[in-house]
Amino acid sequence: MSDDLADPIRVVVLGGGTAGWMTAAALARKLAGQCTVELVESEDIGIVGVGEATLPHIRSFVESLGIDEAAFMKATHATYKLGIDFRDFGRIGEGYIHPFGSFGEEVAGVGFHHWWLELHRQGMVSGLGDYSLAVAAAVANKFKPPAMDDSLASSYGYAYQFDATLFGPFMREFSLKAGVTRTEGLVVSVERDPESGNVTALCLKGGRRIEGDLFVDCSGFRSLLLGDALEEEWEDWSHWLPCDRAAAMPCTHASVDLRPYTIATAMPAGWRWQIPLQHRMGNGYVFSSAFLSEDEACEAIRNAAEGEPLADPRVLRFRAGRRKKSWQRNVIAIGLSSGFLEPLESTSIYLAQMAVTYLLELFPEASGIDARDRDEFNRLVDLEYDRVRDFLILHYHATTRDDSDFWNHARTMEIPDTLAGKMELWRQTGRVEKYSEGLFYDASWIAVYVGQGVLPERHDPRTALPEPERIARAMENLRGAIDAEVEAMPGHADFLNAEAARLADPV
Repeated sequence: MSDDLADPIRVVVLGGGTAGWMTAAALARKLAGQCTVELVESEDIGIVGVGEATLPHIRSFVESLGIDEAAFMKATHATYKLGIDFRDFGRIGEGYIHPFGSFGEEVAGVGFHHWWLELHRQGMVSGLGDYSLAVAAAVANKFKPPAMDDSLASSYGYAYQFDATLFGPFMREFSLKAGVTRTEGLVVSVERDPESGNVTALCLKGGRRIEGDLFVDCSGFRSLLLGDALEEEWEDWSHWLPCDRAAAMPCTHASVDLRPYTIATAMPAGWRWQIPLQHRMGNGYVFSSAFLSEDEACEAIRNAAEGEPLADPRVLRFRAGRRKKSWQRNVIAIGLSSGFLEPLESTSIYLAQMAVTYLLELFPEASGIDARDRDEFNRLVDLEYDRVRDFLILHYHATTRDDSDFWNHARTMEIPDTLAGKMELWRQTGRVEKYSEGLFYDASWIAVYVGQGVLPERHDPRTALPEPERIARAMENLRGAIDAEVEAMPGHADFLNAEAARLADPV
């Protein structure tokens, strides 16, 4: 670090994809005066640019930087997203929506799903999704922003579906205006201090050196700094999450309905996505190369996709896992250089955003890096990755499908002890493990458990005390209130088109 306490910390971000420019923008906006930010990228290196769906957390990130939502949506061709429609995961022919919102509300200190489980046992209730405003609005292709109060209309959130190839450039333009310095160049070597092992400079093709105090590795799967230079070990999770390829193919819209949700449909060797953007439909097949060839996957997505193809399928290769430590010495990995979990629950951008948030909270003082801050960053990042990993594995493991080798493997494989404990708690008590840090709380786990047919053997005994008819009437009233809210909502496309500032220019 700099010897002069008054000098700002020189931060060098390597890589100009989504993670790189999100990091640069946040540091420049949130820590102006504490640091300078220089981002090094090469136009010769492409970006992954496939992930088109996000989680509601992206809204707070965009808002916290002072970015206008309409301008952001226009630039990225974005639509709104209320959840994910999972089809054929538990059983072929069955589906459910994982909503960005709650199911009912707690009554007398007992979670809503316990009341639902009791009435379901007695055959007195309809599907769990009928008691979620987010689910009902999604099914009806309706949308409006949630209310900012404690009413039923505030019981859901929303995210975006956007063109990932446009998000990075949008954040680049924003970052440059915020004071970030962009340097074009290809890194050919990394200089390190012989005593501390810290990275001191990046050497670019042509001889230029970029010196810094803190280096953020956003170089993608290559992980040039943390993986290559510092040789931080990779923890492989492919035995739990075997999907390691994606065949992506954009298409025209085949329907006039612009769905405010993503569709994930299970396939014989993985699953395929449908993500509606303003100007096109995103399609792709996430699959395991151990069970399906790339050519077969490309043919499968050609046959399954709706609309006219706008390009041939493009195959991307990846592996599930994370670095043992995401912050080592003076190098912090964010995004794919830190880890990767397949896009089943749209978590990639969230995981990058999460790491940026922790970096802001634990940013070093000018006097140097505190090992305790580094350890806390690694603890929090590991916790996030591990919990998301378990949640994704649940989608595969909680199935009765036996129609292919892939699903037989998923159904019978040994799962992490952490997930096994969560599933046992659910089966025995109907409870979801509580935690104050991390992604995916009760409603998310409940949506997948119930949606894929994993019902508990027991649930809260207090639900047996009241008269079931009275509770059933209350639930029916809730359904009526949800229906009334949805009826009053505009259509998703109508809401989107109502403000020209949100609409992308014709492609």
